Amino acid sequence: MNFKKQLYKRLDKYARIDTKSDETSKTFPSSKGQLALGKLLAAELKAIGAKSVKMDKYGYVTAEVPATVKNKAPVIGFLAHMDTSPEAGGTDVKPQIHKNYKGGDIIISKKLGVVLTPQNCPELLACKGEDIITASGDTLLGADNKAGLSIIITAMEYLITHPEIPHGKLKIGFTPDEETGQGVKFFNVKAFGADYAYTFDGDVAGAIEQETFNADSVKIYIKGKSVHPGTAKDALANATRIAADIVTTWPENRLPETTSNRDGFIMLMDIKGEVEAAEVSGIAREHDPAKLKALEEHLKAIVAEKRIKYPLAEIKLELKEQYRNMGPVIKKHPKVMSNLIAAVKQAGLTPHIKPVRGGTDGARLSYMGLPTPNVFTGGYNYHGRYEWVSLDGMNKSAEVLINLVQQWAK
Repeated sequence: MNFKKQLYKRLDKYARIDTKSDETSKTFPSSKGQLALGKLLAAELKAIGAKSVKMDKYGYVTAEVPATVKNKAPVIGFLAHMDTSPEAGGTDVKPQIHKNYKGGDIIISKKLGVVLTPQNCPELLACKGEDIITASGDTLLGADNKAGLSIIITAMEYLITHPEIPHGKLKIGFTPDEETGQGVKFFNVKAFGADYAYTFDGDVAGAIEQETFNADSVKIYIKGKSVHPGTAKDALANATRIAADIVTTWPENRLPETTSNRDGFIMLMDIKGEVEAAEVSGIAREHDPAKLKALEEHLKAIVAEKRIKYPLAEIKLELKEQYRNMGPVIKKHPKVMSNLIAAVKQAGLTPHIKPVRGGTDGARLSYMGLPTPNVFTGGYNYHGRYEWVSLDGMNKSAEVLINLVQQWAK
């Protein structure tokens, strides 16, 4: 199976639509570009022959592919998200392809000094001989998750044009605002009608994931006291300085840049403020819920210490649940992973089962009654200018999807 031409054409088209989500928006979806892409995807699904294509008021795009077998096979869903990360620019994305990667450096932008190397991204070395897609150096690429959109539609087009391939009824779902943790906020699992599902939102070829972080949002509100600096002794409480003190007090061995594998972290990533008021925003992440609680108790202790240190200020800590580790749910349905493992092996790859150091729509869907592990798309370095995806990895991902539907039809 060689879908590389179709996959690149679709990714290039989708990437050029700015779908960056907006954490401050009061609308859903949080940006108009997601609705524009949703309309395009719905039109493409109709064009390839998918049935019951819909786009609802929230921007969710759903469709189905009828079964080609008479036996009652489980209904399987395939999902990807339309938005891109708010952490990097998504306007005027210009994908470029670096054919037949031979190792060494990939110059994304000589002018901007954006260069991929095996040193700053060792995962590249496994992609020698493959075609690598990047953006142009001043934006992200958006393969997270437009590679997933391209893979699902391309694989579904193949299945529709090859009705001799055995599979049960298939469901397609494209979601907005996954990057802000709101992707399935209004998603109707019952109406979607799948028994099990898969998000195609992973990274390098062969990687499959049945665990995510447990995730909470972190907000720290600081009310300071402003007086003239000339008479500030024992009278001034500078909210911005207090915010900075809290951020720098958090231990360096519990940051995303100093942890890996199953280690958790708290990332305090945004400070807004002035003397009278400041706000710190961040995230707390851990695979083990008990360890997540321990991280948060440590942060509470730091905040309590700062209340004593700065008695003229008011400091409030707010923690809110975002999603929970889907691992315990997936483990109750072993066939979901065993069929996926078989499909990856059938594509000639060695399955690499690992926990996600992040989250997917599948985390919340699993707790909504739809067990949903995550499948690779062939990319890496998401959410920034160094993002890349292997076109060959995308091709293997589409092959895995086609193998997977046949596994479920047995």
